[in-house]
Amino acid sequence: MIIKNARVYTAQKTFAYGEICMQNDVFVADTDDSAAIDAGGCYAIPGLIDMHFHGCMGYDICDGTQEAIAQIAGYEASVGVTAIAPATMTLPADELEHILSVAAAYRREQDPEGADLVGINMEGPFISKAKKGAQDARNILPCSIGRCQRFLDASEGLVKLIGIAPEENPDFRAFIQQMKEKVTISLAHTNADYDIAMAAFSAGASHAVHLYNAMPAFTHREPGVVGAVCDCSHVTAELICDGVHIHPAVVRATFEMLGADRIVLISDSMRAAGMPDGQYTLGGLDVSVTGNRATLVADGALAGSVTNLMDCMRIAVKKMHIPLETAVACATMNPAKCLGISDLYGSIQVGKKANVVLLDEKLNLQAVIKDGRMI
Repeated sequence: MIIKNARVYTAQKTFAYGEICMQNDVFVADTDDSAAIDAGGCYAIPGLIDMHFHGCMGYDICDGTQEAIAQIAGYEASVGVTAIAPATMTLPADELEHILSVAAAYRREQDPEGADLVGINMEGPFISKAKKGAQDARNILPCSIGRCQRFLDASEGLVKLIGIAPEENPDFRAFIQQMKEKVTISLAHTNADYDIAMAAFSAGASHAVHLYNAMPAFTHREPGVVGAVCDCSHVTAELICDGVHIHPAVVRATFEMLGADRIVLISDSMRAAGMPDGQYTLGGLDVSVTGNRATLVADGALAGSVTNLMDCMRIAVKKMHIPLETAVACATMNPAKCLGISDLYGSIQVGKKANVVLLDEKLNLQAVIKDGRMI
C-alpha cells in the first residue's frame, strides 16, 4: 500500500510532503503494491501509544479477561491508538498475578485488528496511602523484590514499569538497584519530598507516573517529586492533558522545565471512556462520571480520565497551545522509548510496523492504518 499526497511526520519531528510505502505490515522504501490512498494533504502521523490507561467502553484491564483486553484494544485502534500498555490498579497481589497472566496469554494470540498489547504499567501496589487517589488502600503493600519478580514472571515479561512510593519503604534503594535492570521503576502515588525522590532517582528510578497528580504539590520551598524530576535529566514523566487534571499553563511550564523529549502524553482513561455519563468502577471503587470528569463517589477525588489519548493530544495542541510536532512526539516516539519498543513503534521509518493515522487540518480522524491495512 502507498499513501500519497500526505504531510508525513518525520523522524526529525517535522512534517514534509511525501508518500509512505508499506508492505508485509512494515514501512518500506519502495513497493510494487499498486494499492494507493490519496491523503489529500492530511497529516500522516505514527499510530499513537498509550502507556498509561485503565480501560474504555465499559471494560478495564483489571477485569482479568481476554474479552476485556480485546474490546479495549479494538476501541483504542479505532481512535488511532495502535499500541497500548494498560495500567493495573492496587488490587490483591494474587489477583494482580492472574490479571498479568491473562494479559500474557492474550498477547500470544492478539487480534491484529486491535491495538497491539506492548506492555503493562503497574501503578501499584507499592504506593502511599497518603496519596492513594483512586487506589484501594486495603491492598497497598510494601516494596518486595520477591513479589515484584512474581509479577514479572506472571506477565511473561509484559510488565514494563512498576511504581513505588519510596518514602514508605526504608529499603527502597536496594529494591530499585536490584530490579532496575529488569523493569523500569517509576515514582507513583507517592508523598516523597524532594530529597527522598532525588535518592530514588539516584538509585535508578527513571520515570514519574502522571506528574503533579497523586504527589506533593510543587512549591517554591518544597519542590517535591516534581522538582526532583526537573533536576534529573534521565527521568521521564507522564502528563494527563485531558483539560481536567492539569491546568494548561502548568502543562506549558512543564514543557519548558523538562523539555519535550522527557514528556509522555497519557490518557489515564478508565472504563467510562467512550461511554455515557453515569456510575462506573475503578479498582473496585465507585466512580461518578459527568462530562469529561470522573470522581470517586466516596470523597470526590479525581479517578482517572474519560478522554482517550488522541483527544488528549488534540487538547494539548488546540487548548494548551503545544505545537503539533511536539505533541505527536510525546504520544508516539517518547512512549516507544520508555517502553523499549522504539525499534518497531513510534515513528514512520523503514522496517518499523506500518501504523499510520491520517488527520485533517482540524485534527479530525480520517483514517487508521495498522500493520499496513486500513481498519
